[in-house]
Amino acid sequence: MSGSKVSKRYAKALLSIGQEDNKFKEYGADLQDFASFCAANQELYGTISSKVFAVDDRKKILDYVLGKSSYENVVKNFLRLLLEKDRLGVINEINGHYSQLIDDISGITRAEIIAARPIKSEAMDRLSSALARLTSKNVRAEVREDSSLIGGLVVRIGDLVLDGSVKAQLEGLKESLKRGEYH
Repeated sequence: MSGSKVSKRYAKALLSIGQEDNKFKEYGADLQDFASFCAANQELYGTISSKVFAVDDRKKILDYVLGKSSYENVVKNFLRLLLEKDRLGVINEINGHYSQLIDDISGITRAEIIAARPIKSEAMDRLSSALARLTSKNVRAEVREDSSLIGGLVVRIGDLVLDGSVKAQLEGLKESLKRGEYH
């Protein structure tokens, strides 16, 4: 089974438990915090997620770290299970899937916005409102810059791509000229 399928399965399992006891957002915050902790402490993360070290030794280290945390017991047990099943290596993927699942049940969609230049806050507000009307969901936008677009922007929401970049328009014009549509 691919890592992505495994990650989704674990994320769905934790979310299911979280929905049952109505703490799925807290579990998500704990999972995000642990993933961030692992990213900030690569050496420790490498140790607890590596099969090179004995499982019992890795459990002791993880238990020490979890003992210092204020995570929910369900999340602590979930992380212990991941260690036992040698799945801590995909904690970032599990966290990403979990976050996406929370957004889905909360009526939030994610949009990747790529702009040639920084977007002013009032323009971003109008864009977010338009995207919310288009999707009938609240929009969580991630904006990044790409100067190769020349101008305009590209918006990706799931499989939907809205390309309003000058680069795309120039490419379209170029193709039209090649086909002889303009005389």
